[in-house]
Amino acid sequence: MNLLVTCARNLETETKNEIEKILDELGDQEPEILNVGMRGILMVNTDIEPSKIIDWVKNKITEEPWLIRYCLRMIPIQTITETEMGKITENVIKLKDIIKKNDSYRITIEKRNTNMSSTEIIAEIAKIFPNKVSLNQPDWIILIEILGNKTGISILKDDELFSLDKAKRMSD
Repeated sequence: MNLLVTCARNLETETKNEIEKILDELGDQEPEILNVGMRGILMVNTDIEPSKIIDWVKNKITEEPWLIRYCLRMIPIQTITETEMGKITENVIKLKDIIKKNDSYRITIEKRNTNMSSTEIIAEIAKIFPNKVSLNQPDWIILIEILGNKTGISILKDDELFSLDKAKRMSD
């Protein structure tokens, strides 16, 4: 799975159709789109680089804002692991070299169906990076998406994420 898509609750079917249309236009006729059993969340496995999908969607919003209606957020997922502190830390370490010595970062945790403490997760991950933290304008976002017993992890630039709200505000 390399893309997490959020939508309004109970609009998963419409969102799935919208994703299929987007990916079809980008050349993936057979993406795997899974309902993860939580309302408002779909996981997508596609051959297309998530950054290309997000760039395409952002351009579409500018040209034809009515085309994207159901995909509220699109989040590239670089690696998936079990929801366990050791495994999450291990996987962040594998990705950490993206962040260079003078870059700032922020850790963002999105949790669903877990009792893990965000504060504990942030404390553990922060130990990995000697870099400066910037909550408002970080060079990088370390994103931890917990979906029950599975956790998606990415280290991304802010513009590598897609938010329908933000995109529509930008295009106004």
